[in-house]
Amino acid sequence: MWQEIAKYGRKLVEHGLVESNFGNISLRAGDKMLITRTGAALDEITENSVIEVDIQDTSSLDIIASSETVVHREIYRQTSALSIIHAHCQYAVVESLLAGPGGKIAPVDSEGQYFLGTIPVVGGGIGSRELAGNLANTLSRHRGAIVYSHGTFAIGRTLGDAYIVTTQLEHSCKVKYLYERAVAEKGNK
Repeated sequence: MWQEIAKYGRKLVEHGLVESNFGNISLRAGDKMLITRTGAALDEITENSVIEVDIQDTSSLDIIASSETVVHREIYRQTSALSIIHAHCQYAVVESLLAGPGGKIAPVDSEGQYFLGTIPVVGGGIGSRELAGNLANTLSRHRGAIVYSHGTFAIGRTLGDAYIVTTQLEHSCKVKYLYERAVAEKGNK
């Protein structure tokens, strides 16, 4: 299973959706989850870069697992997700700053409108219980969300599903940003 996490870690970095040492990936395996280690370079994941922890209870291994382990755990507890990708997509972060915590981003591209609908922006500190609750609640109704000033969280039945949602979130935010900038520049002429 770590090989699947490594595959998507490389794709995230190669496509500029995350810087190497930021973001995290997890897979549910029954009542456990496999999650990237804190500080792991996502484009260099090995078997030692992935930690197995319980979903229901905290673990002594939480200290070396991703700083977002509490968030992944709560998402698995409250949703049917079998995989989660957290990325630091640049345009998604910018759009979250413009929308504000609790805000919503309305895609202007047809794919974003069709596949994502309105994109929620949630608040909460990195790796906090507040963020865990906010994201789990939101992701019980949406396939993806953006954490204010922090990045995207996407869920799926597979890492491929979560990756597609991640790319769609970033694509829709990029198109929205560029479109609104073009409209503003056109209005200033």
